[in-house]
Amino acid sequence: MTNTDLGNLFIVAAPSGGGKTSLVKKLIKRLDCIQVAISHTTRPPRPCEKEGVDYFFVSDECFLNMVNKNAFIEHATVFGHHYGTSVEQINARLKAGIDVVLDIDWQGAEQIRRIFPRAVSIFIIPPSLKTLRERLLKRRQDNNEIIKQRMQRAQDEMSHYAEFDYLIVNDVFARAVENLRAIVIANRLCIARQKNKLAKSLSFLLASK
Repeated sequence: MTNTDLGNLFIVAAPSGGGKTSLVKKLIKRLDCIQVAISHTTRPPRPCEKEGVDYFFVSDECFLNMVNKNAFIEHATVFGHHYGTSVEQINARLKAGIDVVLDIDWQGAEQIRRIFPRAVSIFIIPPSLKTLRERLLKRRQDNNEIIKQRMQRAQDEMSHYAEFDYLIVNDVFARAVENLRAIVIANRLCIARQKNKLAKSLSFLLASK
């Protein structure tokens, strides 16, 4: 298997409430041969979240043991809870030719880019701060003080948008999904990958007279 046979790695980041998780879930349903990497976290599950589907929910002790064993390709602490992405999980899928999407924050994205410089990074922003606040309130998961902290953090996170390859405004959800899908498809069709994948066809076409 050559490098161009490997799966693509996509980084999708956004401020809390930016809608990246919903966009990624929809993307996975719309395309074949692409999976989202499931992160480990020490925070408690939210309503409707499932173990092994949304996250792997672990204790602080378990998480720190994994950190000490270098089990994570990236990890960060957000609002007092730890989040990390398993090295083994990503490498196994990429080697199988499966595209992998990482739903992480900008700090995690920074770590990933150092290890996978060819990863495609996408940043999601809300259309306005007012919309972002409304989305956070609608979730009914945080008190006013936490929402205030999330809003402050969101502005700091959004200041890192220029570090990414693509920028999507999550205003109309369906349009944002299509934009995200277009990026994935375009990357699959780049010359480096198509040249290898279609080697026999290209050889025949160029040799024909």
